[in-house]
Amino acid sequence: MGSENPSGADNQQETAIPCLVLDPNWIAGFVDGEGCFSVSVHRNSMMHRHGGWQLQPVFHIYQHQDHREVLEAMVPTFGCGRIRPKGPGSSVLTFAVEAIRDLETAVIPFFERHPLIVKSDDFLAFAAIVRSMRKKEHLTGSGFERLVRLAYGMNANGKQRSRSIEQVLAGSSETAREALRLHHSSLPTGYGQPKAKIQSDPHGDMRS
Repeated sequence: MGSENPSGADNQQETAIPCLVLDPNWIAGFVDGEGCFSVSVHRNSMMHRHGGWQLQPVFHIYQHQDHREVLEAMVPTFGCGRIRPKGPGSSVLTFAVEAIRDLETAVIPFFERHPLIVKSDDFLAFAAIVRSMRKKEHLTGSGFERLVRLAYGMNANGKQRSRSIEQVLAGSSETAREALRLHHSSLPTGYGQPKAKIQSDPHGDMRS
């Protein structure tokens, strides 16, 4: 007589939670409402360029923990990212992608194929910043300033930022000037100065 209890395999099939498959165009609309393309500008003690200021692009999608399955479906959709609480003790979760490579190869192409409406301008600036950073353009003074200005033009012109753009760029410029001063002070005395031209006297060896 066979057992009335289902086999282990059958039981796993009954209890397995099906993976939620989301339509790409639905995702684009969802991100228009619940997503964010941000580029933080913060100090990093390990950074020796630009006054210690660093750019960090991040793609976020927010959702209440009761609907965690929506964020979990984003991981296989984009092939990257992780889910974490928005803050300590928060009931809101965020799906976040921070790696520059993942942003360039997965996130940006997805929204180029499935365009946004509400956040289209922020996305275009975000994509330009990410691609410039992949090319290491942010390591130069002029490149860093250009990307900072792009970042501060995003998300309501940076109204929620704790530091003004003038403070960030002033620190970056001061660091560049100090580096140049230290460079010049380390050079040998007279380095780079025009050398006095020595002319021989054609009559100097002739006796009168």
